[in-house]
Amino acid sequence: QVQIRESGGGLARPGGSLTLSCTAAEISFVLNTMAWHRQVPGKQREMVASLGSRGTNYLTSVKGRFTISRDDAKNTLYLKMNDLQPDDTAVYYCNRPSPPFDTWGQGTQVTVSS
Repeated sequence: QVQIRESGGGLARPGGSLTLSCTAAEISFVLNTMAWHRQVPGKQREMVASLGSRGTNYLTSVKGRFTISRDDAKNTLYLKMNDLQPDDTAVYYCNRPSPPFDTWGQGTQVTVSS
């Protein structure tokens, strides 16, 4: 069974930065296009950024602020988030873009507040 683990969330001030990490021993991040998603309670989950053989894609609202990357040796996916805004507050998840793996990780909470 796929087990995805996200970490690195926390509280940030507007304009601040955080870096999220994702690991999953059963998934090759090199062979799979992977993505960061986020969800706010009561709203649909949205894909924030993806990284695969065709490159990267970003949600319009995070372009220029967020950077998705991976460390192949560590099989770890990252999301570097700069210039964080209150609208970025959400639980962030790592999974394939579509179709996602059936099992989602617990996510990591990002809260942006002054």
